Amino acid sequence: RRVHGAAAPQYARDFTAKSQAFRERARLQEGEFIIAVRRDSFFPDSWPQIARASPAELKRRFRVQIQGEAGLDYGGVSREFFFEISKQMFSPYYGLFEYASHENYLLQISKVPFFDQDSPQVLRCVGRLVGIAVLNQKFVDAFFVRHFYKMMLGKQPDISDMEIVDPEFANSLRWMLANDIDGVLFEQFVDYVTEFDTRRCVELKPGGKTIDVTNSNKQEYVRLIVKFRLVDVIQDRMRMFLDGFNDVIPLELLRIFDEKELELLIGGINDVDVDDWQRNTQYRAPYSAKHAVVKWFWAVVREMSPEQRSRLLQFSTGTSKVPLGGFKELYGSNQQQLFCIDHHENADALPRSHTCFNRIDLPEVRSKEELRRRLLYAVEESAGFGIQ
Repeated sequence: RRVHGAAAPQYARDFTAKSQAFRERARLQEGEFIIAVRRDSFFPDSWPQIARASPAELKRRFRVQIQGEAGLDYGGVSREFFFEISKQMFSPYYGLFEYASHENYLLQISKVPFFDQDSPQVLRCVGRLVGIAVLNQKFVDAFFVRHFYKMMLGKQPDISDMEIVDPEFANSLRWMLANDIDGVLFEQFVDYVTEFDTRRCVELKPGGKTIDVTNSNKQEYVRLIVKFRLVDVIQDRMRMFLDGFNDVIPLELLRIFDEKELELLIGGINDVDVDDWQRNTQYRAPYSAKHAVVKWFWAVVREMSPEQRSRLLQFSTGTSKVPLGGFKELYGSNQQQLFCIDHHENADALPRSHTCFNRIDLPEVRSKEELRRRLLYAVEESAGFGIQ
């Protein structure tokens, strides 16, 4: 898409305005909902109290009393509570959530069978706790795979979501769509799942075992297998989480947001350390740290608002979350991979991102203002995603 000489865009998404509209409809009710917990046992102590509460109680102002501590909760204690409880309830130890891959710190609903009979109720309580946090304008310290937020909004995932979880499989699907597969690939409309060391075949549609994947139906196959792997295998568990969230905030109120904005609503806007980001960035020729376009890029980043920087990070890496160890610990598709600035071959194009590789391709523009305009346009419109 060419934007050279075009006027600055009227952004389709205004997160601040949407948040204000959301708060007008998702209001706290009169009274307080108070729970008592021990500092070393936030999650085990809190979830039974959350489970017993009625939806009406959950909509009241949330307060936390920590046993043995006299501090009153005017917001700071509950803010700390959500930060600390996030480490516990989203830990793979409980078997409710898991990391998207061995190299990916994003969370997704676990596909491992439940071993604890309380797990369904606990997962619903996690949904309630996330809803309570959002209602009370607090944040949870967890960032999920993009299709998790899409499922909260009632949207279907696509290949770009599969890239985050399994980039190798996503690339094979893209190859299938781009090439003639008749007489080359011999697949049927099935997939396979393993449960308790038993592998079973699942049809992606009725009669799928007898339907060959061909050039004429491969689009449908890709859509169905992405949906099966990302949605169907966890749908029952996701429903438990969503039912819990819906006990606090009606899910339809979230649909004012897109999946990227929902990530910011739940997890907050990172205060990105630009110095750390710049120190841990690689460049590809002809760009270097001394190139004018690169200097303009960092100047623009420093002038951005925190929300814009979070959006730029989403655009470039797939998430607004920075690893605990900073930008030096960024992971790509299957290994540790620093942020990279590469040269875009088309000087008139928008910046292009490769989220699996934490890379952004910048066109060789003539001024800082031109770079700012194109960069903000690309980030706000989510245009120009690339695949390698």
